[in-house]
Amino acid sequence: MSTIKVHDKYFKPYINAADVEKEIIRIAACLNNDYAGRKPLFIAILNGSFMFASDIFKHLTIDAEICFIKLASYKGTKSSGQVITAIGLDMDLFGRDVVVIEDIIDTGKTLTTFSQQLKHQQPHSLKVCALLHKPEATEYPITIDYLGFTVPNKFLLGYGLDYDGLGRNLPEIYQLVEE
Repeated sequence: MSTIKVHDKYFKPYINAADVEKEIIRIAACLNNDYAGRKPLFIAILNGSFMFASDIFKHLTIDAEICFIKLASYKGTKSSGQVITAIGLDMDLFGRDVVVIEDIIDTGKTLTTFSQQLKHQQPHSLKVCALLHKPEATEYPITIDYLGFTVPNKFLLGYGLDYDGLGRNLPEIYQLVEE
């Protein structure tokens, strides 16, 4: 892994692909244990969580369903402060065990807003699974039940995370080089 350029910014290596995979296997094992004998519904938040959700699912041995919803609050490297829903949820959640899959939680606004919407549908349980969390940036209290990495409040790229549409395809995670 070496420094890369995406659009007009440079990014340095932060978490390698092998470490990401180890965390995915660990999280999937926890999910397999916690949901043994049940059939949870995973709701993956697009676009960022698509790689994480896919890799988690490859390691699940339990019966499980997945659906996707698109929520957004970023423009460039900054949060817009507004949660935008582009693709809605069309599954009945009443009485279901629901696990929301998110790539990264920073302010927590997007997930807090979405979780409130989900609770109105009266799921049996509602848990959060995130690859990354930026506690320094968190403004809305949120419980993360399954977490891969705690990271600093820096802009990250790769493994589903983008900078204005590019970089999602990188198998590792990079950090913005401060100028």
